[in-house]
Amino acid sequence: MATALTPRQTQIVNFIRQVIISTGFPPTRAEISSEFGFKSANAAEEHLRALAKKGVIVLTAGASRGIRLVSTDDQDDTSSLLSRSANFLHLTLPIVGRVAAGQPILAAENVERELQLDPALFSKTPDYLLKVRGLSMRDAGILDGDLLAVKRTPEARSGQIVVARIDEDVTVKRLSQNKGQIILLAENPDFEPISIKPGQQFAIEGIAVGLIRAEPLQ
Repeated sequence: MATALTPRQTQIVNFIRQVIISTGFPPTRAEISSEFGFKSANAAEEHLRALAKKGVIVLTAGASRGIRLVSTDDQDDTSSLLSRSANFLHLTLPIVGRVAAGQPILAAENVERELQLDPALFSKTPDYLLKVRGLSMRDAGILDGDLLAVKRTPEARSGQIVVARIDEDVTVKRLSQNKGQIILLAENPDFEPISIKPGQQFAIEGIAVGLIRAEPLQ
């Protein structure tokens, strides 16, 4: 690295990396401020801009949680590959709107259009973009109309944000698993947790690996 980081900057970079590994998302400015005891999100923004000037991160305008770590020797091979190839590749993803009851998510009827994006925007390469409906995940920074980048997988870790199918309905929630009990948690106190009951059909359709903001926040 051409320019050395301060101890605080190193801590912030490590925190960003840990959050991405744990949740699939970079942290928000508010989360960084809370972690390091900053008085406001503006302080976090100043640190992020300093890191961007040093070439450690890339800040993406118009994308929620738009922080991307630039490849370094201590990052995983997948992240390094995405970072190196970002200038040469575009990722074409289908945008899934409302999912009809009982249909596969990527059924032709559910796909509204396709969108080309830089693959380096995401912690892992997604398979599709799901248009978010409602505000149940508001406090995780996922708003109505946003495009949630989803990687298809039947498995997820507790704490990850997932796309889940309950009977014939599809929902986006945070997964909680404890002693065989599965609970889907909203990130909005106005919404109750969803406990999966015996006999209900339940499946993980994918995990969230990024987010595209529908409209910039004012």
